[in-house]
Amino acid sequence: MFHIVLFEPEIPPNTGNIIRLCANTGATLHLIEPLGFHLEDKQLRRAGLDYHEWANIKVYSSIEHFSAMVHPTQLWACSTRGQQYYHEVKFHPDDALLFGPETRGLPQKILSTLPVAQVLRIPMLPFSRSLNLSNAVAIVLYEAWRQQDFHNGG
Repeated sequence: MFHIVLFEPEIPPNTGNIIRLCANTGATLHLIEPLGFHLEDKQLRRAGLDYHEWANIKVYSSIEHFSAMVHPTQLWACSTRGQQYYHEVKFHPDDALLFGPETRGLPQKILSTLPVAQVLRIPMLPFSRSLNLSNAVAIVLYEAWRQQDFHNGG
């Protein structure tokens, strides 16, 4: 099973969509505070439909707290500043896929703690800024899960 880690997510419908994605793939969702919404937010619930009860969601006070509690096999950060394309790496069960907040992405202080090869990017046309967060999570999670032949959940 993969770990989806959202660092300081801001937009409730994006997180709601990711809750639904995690419920349907078996991935665990980890939210790093501060959150830009309350977990009881109406927009979050609407986007996640009735999947909240099927998703495994955990909240942490910091990225350090997450790392101390979870110990993922590998931590992959997803960023427009990445050099390595997401489809060129080998994912393993229990890897963590880290995504930044919608308006600013992952901070450099987090990216600089990882080897360059662990900062992934999704191909886009030149001069494109970024993809929607829930779309980016779905793209990378499904590639990781595909590499496992869709066994044992995402």
